Amino acid sequence: MKKVLWGGIAIVAIAFALLLTRTANANSQACANRVNNTHAKLLECITVEGVRKHQAAFQAIADANNGIRTSGTPGYDRSVDYVVAEMQAAGYNVTVQPFQFQTFISLSPSLLEQVAPPPIGPIVNNIMSYSGSGDVTAAVAALPAPPADPTPGCEATDFAGFPVGNIALISRGACTFALKATNAYNAGASGVIIYNNIAGVINGTLGNDFTLNIGVTSVTQAVGQTLAATPGLILRLKTDTFRGIATTYNVIAESRDGDPNNVIMAGAHLDSVNAGPGIQDNGSGSAAILEVAKQMAKVKPRNKVRFAWWGAEESGLVGSIYYVNNLTADELSKITLYLNFDMIGSPNHVFFIYDGDDSDGVGAGPGPSGSAQIEKVFETFYTQRGIPFKGTDFSGRSDYGPFIAQGIPSGGLFTGAEGIKTAQEAAIWGGVAGIAYDPCYHQACDNYANINLYALDVNSDAVGYAVLQYAMNTELVNGQRGKGNFRLPDDDHAPVAQ
Repeated sequence: MKKVLWGGIAIVAIAFALLLTRTANANSQACANRVNNTHAKLLECITVEGVRKHQAAFQAIADANNGIRTSGTPGYDRSVDYVVAEMQAAGYNVTVQPFQFQTFISLSPSLLEQVAPPPIGPIVNNIMSYSGSGDVTAAVAALPAPPADPTPGCEATDFAGFPVGNIALISRGACTFALKATNAYNAGASGVIIYNNIAGVINGTLGNDFTLNIGVTSVTQAVGQTLAATPGLILRLKTDTFRGIATTYNVIAESRDGDPNNVIMAGAHLDSVNAGPGIQDNGSGSAAILEVAKQMAKVKPRNKVRFAWWGAEESGLVGSIYYVNNLTADELSKITLYLNFDMIGSPNHVFFIYDGDDSDGVGAGPGPSGSAQIEKVFETFYTQRGIPFKGTDFSGRSDYGPFIAQGIPSGGLFTGAEGIKTAQEAAIWGGVAGIAYDPCYHQACDNYANINLYALDVNSDAVGYAVLQYAMNTELVNGQRGKGNFRLPDDDHAPVAQ
């Protein structure tokens, strides 16, 4: 009897699974054949599975290229090839825009290893951007830390009597990493380790004008204090880096239809940092706009739609700045608005919208005229879903920066980086208070698993909602009449959560 019952259940389960598979395949086939020219049809076809397919491709590219997709490396170039192939297959007009930039690339992972005393072994560390190369094994000389010295390593006199050839161990604080490293180098140090003065890792840079050929890395406060208290410490420090001019690329994909004098743009940076594959930062935004573009491929928009994947964002917004600075005044005047999607699936997420009208009254001011209306479109989307949202400043940290500088209305979404989630935010959006929105921000663990699937799913739909909305109607931003069934009320939507 049990066998019969089990067999019956198994048959039903298999039948149900087959039904689900056939339904999914039917939906996929329907999406491939139809024109997704309404919000309802488009959002049905933008699936988290589709977005994850692109993230999986970025992860595979990183895996085959030293674990990174940094601009100026083969991993980034293969990422460009992938986006170009997908967009050309979807029927877009695709342009690859090369440019040169000053870069820093870690050619292999930095190694910090305790040679003596036991226990010996590797120590987790983060190389400082623009570190030189080297492979040294030497005794360690630790400088006094606060409160004994409130400015450790910031004055040349801090290194009086420093043993030439030793590795310098210095606490963070009071001056730049570059100044500490320069003073150590001038005192004869063979390498530099900077440890944090608070909990957490350091994701630091020496600046692109740092040219001294000395390895510089960082460790946490706890590790640094332990090393400083270890008598007879001998460490090996190995760094293998490139500093110089490299060539990289922006990818621009434009709809074949739409008013060329009323261009709406959606962009995301495609590059990762040196530390890891960057599947959340910013494989999330890059994959989302890629899937939105594919699902809109058959739409005939009222306005020209231009998607952009920026290079060298992690080197200081270089790609988007280059793009904007190389447009003529006439070309700039045709861009009605810019939407930015940088980190939209953070594991410990909050649903942030760029605060176009400065309604929170803190931090950076409002965006250019029209930015408030962009913010309202995203508010409308979240409100329709019953999802709380919160404003976030245009802090200048992402690729909206050069567009705002030209007075182009801008907006977009963000789910948080290294900022710490508050107890109030955890009560509203779930997750864990007291830790980063993305605990793997700029680290090797920013991989395919470093995603909140719910946040990515919701925000991929939000991307599609806004892009299609403005592809059809920009009336509230620039007064140009669009399709009537895409007209939104010009009302005020107060944020659900502050």
